[in-house]
Amino acid sequence: MSQFSLFPVPPYDFDVSARIFSGGDPAIRIFDHGVYRQALDIQGNPTLIEVRSTGTPDSPRLEVTATPGKEGVLAGDAVIQDVVSSMFNIYDELSLFYLAVQDDPVMVDLIHQFYGLKSPTTPTLFEALVDSIIEQQISLKVAKNIQVRLIKKIGRRLETGSAVYYCYPSPEALAEAPETLFRECGMTVRKGEYIKELSGSIVTGDLDLDKFRGYGDTARIIREMMVIRGIGRWTAELTIIRGIHKLDAFPADDVGLQRILSRYYRNGKKVSSDEARLIANQWGTWQGLAAFYFDVAEYLGVVP
Repeated sequence: MSQFSLFPVPPYDFDVSARIFSGGDPAIRIFDHGVYRQALDIQGNPTLIEVRSTGTPDSPRLEVTATPGKEGVLAGDAVIQDVVSSMFNIYDELSLFYLAVQDDPVMVDLIHQFYGLKSPTTPTLFEALVDSIIEQQISLKVAKNIQVRLIKKIGRRLETGSAVYYCYPSPEALAEAPETLFRECGMTVRKGEYIKELSGSIVTGDLDLDKFRGYGDTARIIREMMVIRGIGRWTAELTIIRGIHKLDAFPADDVGLQRILSRYYRNGKKVSSDEARLIANQWGTWQGLAAFYFDVAEYLGVVP
């Protein structure tokens, strides 16, 4: 077992930031009674991560416990700390975001309600991309159910005492999975093909997702991701926000986001993709984070 403390850049409200995971599957990832818990495969070692806040938004402090599976092996403390810090983006400077959107009264009000909210990132870019493919053209609730089935069917197991957890499937596991497995999880044949082909390309070395982290130009990442079979603009933008944490990306084609923006900015009048981008332009390079604030408001039932 490994235990350590992290000191995020203030302001940071961990409880608010992790609340979107409160409805998760306890065997995979959940935030419950102030504790965030997730099974991760860190450098080939199944690891149960538990995070809780012992600080305040203006003086944040996180306590982290990393527990190995029955093999008893953990990655080094520095590696685990980097993974957790990156997942929660604890070093983001929210003060810069607040300054950038100060002329938008809608965002100012949301910031007041969710002071210290930072957006999380998936542990790997691969996970963000696969999840985004699964979520194409279906409701988020249905997509989450599919993701849970997929993880439990072929994700690596982690056993601690009498509890069993599941890590997100590796590219190798998804590349080798039979096509029928994707249908059993509730996916269309086409989506299963996309994920299996994507995973195979990573395993063979034909596709290096990590190269996108080194690109400064978000537009370039979008263009090159869209070359991958099954990846359109919406999927690329969502992946960039979730997996790379480039917050100048904005999923304007997201129907759910358009609906939310229509309530906040157009008195319920339908908002198109172009109109959504016009609204988002006022947030500068923080468009992805602003979109996350609206998603959280929707999830928590905040009504404008």
